[in-house]
Amino acid sequence: MTTYFRRATIIKIKKLKDNDINEDLRWFSTSIGMSSVRDKEKSCFRIFIELLKALKAEEKLSSDKIAEKTNLSRGTVIHHINRLLERDIVNIEDNKYNLKYKNLSGLVDHLESNVLTAFKDIKEIAKKIDENLELEK
Repeated sequence: MTTYFRRATIIKIKKLKDNDINEDLRWFSTSIGMSSVRDKEKSCFRIFIELLKALKAEEKLSSDKIAEKTNLSRGTVIHHINRLLERDIVNIEDNKYNLKYKNLSGLVDHLESNVLTAFKDIKEIAKKIDENLELEK
């Protein structure tokens, strides 16, 4: 039996009013769970920005290249790349990484589909448990 999982973190935060692209990117990445309290240097965000630039240039980046561009250690890059792989945001091919979707709207559509599927499965099991425990409808 193969265990297959995807992790999605969605954080509802107040939308920004101005249209500064950098603030929009920070808001976007925070909203889809790329930030954490432990990530003091905003490493995951910096890696995401490099992957976004590579997407625009139609390139794939090695972990060494990402480390060089972000001024992070390769270990830090690999740690965050693994988190992005777990969230189904990044592809790996020939030891090079790229964003899985051609645009951020496509990424959001995919995340939404994964979340809806997960909730459908959770609801199905909840109903089964309710029936087994004879809980009220």
